[in-house]
Amino acid sequence: MFSKILIANRGEIAVRIIRACRELGIQTVAVYSEADKEALHTEMADEAICIGPARSSESYLNMQEILSAAIVTNAEAIHPGFGFLSENSLFATMCGECNIKFIGPSEKTIDAMGNKIHARQLMKKAGVPVIPGSDGAIETLAEAEALADKIGYPVMLKAAAGGGGKGIRKVPTKSELEKNFLSAKSEAKAAFGDDAMYMEKIIYPARHIEVQILGDQQGDVIHLGERDCSLQRNNQKVLEEAPSVVIGEENRKMLGDIAVKAGKAVNYESAGTIEFLRDEEGHFYFMEMNTRIQVEHPITEMVTGIDIVKKQIKIAAGEPLGLKQSDVKFQGHSIECRINAENPAFNFAPSPGKIKTLLLPSGGLGLRVDSAMYSGVTIPPYYDSMIAKIIVHGEDRFDALMKMQRALGEFVSDGVITNVEFQMDLISHPSVLFGDYDTSFLQKTFLPEWQQSE
Repeated sequence: MFSKILIANRGEIAVRIIRACRELGIQTVAVYSEADKEALHTEMADEAICIGPARSSESYLNMQEILSAAIVTNAEAIHPGFGFLSENSLFATMCGECNIKFIGPSEKTIDAMGNKIHARQLMKKAGVPVIPGSDGAIETLAEAEALADKIGYPVMLKAAAGGGGKGIRKVPTKSELEKNFLSAKSEAKAAFGDDAMYMEKIIYPARHIEVQILGDQQGDVIHLGERDCSLQRNNQKVLEEAPSVVIGEENRKMLGDIAVKAGKAVNYESAGTIEFLRDEEGHFYFMEMNTRIQVEHPITEMVTGIDIVKKQIKIAAGEPLGLKQSDVKFQGHSIECRINAENPAFNFAPSPGKIKTLLLPSGGLGLRVDSAMYSGVTIPPYYDSMIAKIIVHGEDRFDALMKMQRALGEFVSDGVITNVEFQMDLISHPSVLFGDYDTSFLQKTFLPEWQQSE
């Protein structure tokens, strides 16, 4: 086992990893930007090193500074958390070259899943159902037109090396294909140095279902069930729950088996997530593989009793999973609400600033709050606006919903605007209460109603 780990992240996920390390008897090193010098993760870690100015490009994305901090402090491993460098294969390679273990999958796996065309090909070869679309790169407009006619509009054009929303275009009709194809290629070239494009049919509306997997260095892969992440705004998840109300036991086993097959196809090591879309007919299609821990991992921990972050660390240290698929049992229902410093009434504009007062909900069976905030801390304007995750677990879905309503009602903050009231209204909506929603619900139904009532 490692004696010291550096956490190459900030905020609540850095705090989450530090806590897991403490429970494993591992010392921790925090890195921070100049804007985060008073951040909770710097106080909780055994050591803390400033790695640069506020901008992410000069601090949390600065590979040289992070590796230098690891070397100076004799850290044996680096946990990247999510975001920032968590899916950067070059960083994983550089860690290995410095004899520092990257806590995550191999750089080969990250690369394979990072190139979306290659990922589609690998999954198709492994027998994983993929969204109808191109098998390779689309080079010309004529190829794009022929394929779109074959699979049917609307279609989505995506950059093979894509990420961050760059090089992606929704094409509703044939008349809009040419301009979108050319602009997407140009944007992809500028953003990634690679203008290779691929096409997929748009599955919409749909349920966004993801399956958590764990793989060890010995080649074993298991799944920890699914999460429903369909409540989204602009492709950003707002509320997640496990298990999904639209999946029965038969489909749960089928989907889990497919996810394990996908993991084994790329020799997956560590925690990962296989994302699927479920269409209105109940068919599932592979969307992508996230080669990192997910923001919403706590709801899976709540229904399985398995600490995913600890498993990541143990797997990276060479330990076997210590679990068979038959050992994984699902109990009850869990829901997570993301609490952001933002103003929903003004198009969810970020609300950075000093938190004068913060009272997080606490107490009662089945309540967990993951946060790095405290009274008096300043939320910097440079990073993601999420300040807390409220996670509840109930004996059934109704119990979990009632606990979440209670927990949201106990959340008190002064100094910054948050989306707590928005979340309270969302979880009280009849469609959410009955689990009758899809990826279009928040944008098309809930938001117009909510804005009108405000």
